[in-house]
Amino acid sequence: MASSVTPVVEHRGTENRYVITVDGEPAGFTAYRDRGGQRVFFHTEIDDRFAGRGLASTLVTEALADVRGSGKRVVPVCPYWAAYIGKHPEAADVTDPVDADVRHWLKEQLG
Repeated sequence: MASSVTPVVEHRGTENRYVITVDGEPAGFTAYRDRGGQRVFFHTEIDDRFAGRGLASTLVTEALADVRGSGKRVVPVCPYWAAYIGKHPEAADVTDPVDADVRHWLKEQLG
């Protein structure tokens, strides 16, 4: 039986991630690093137990709204983010392209 509980997305800035929970249980996250005025998203993951519920889309939608509200810009290194941005042209006004400089910087950040 599918849960009727509304998923909740929380920004955990000290962890550099947004976490989505269902009925208080962690269901997934999207991870980022800040680079000046950019929020570089590099990984999104939903636990297999919660697959097929559209939680990744909810997570990215909420994270994008938060980034927009903060005045930062999104850099979608994560393949899920890139696909989401491609399907939602209304996000283009806060999206910067992924380029070699960003990839190099991210590699250094992640070690």
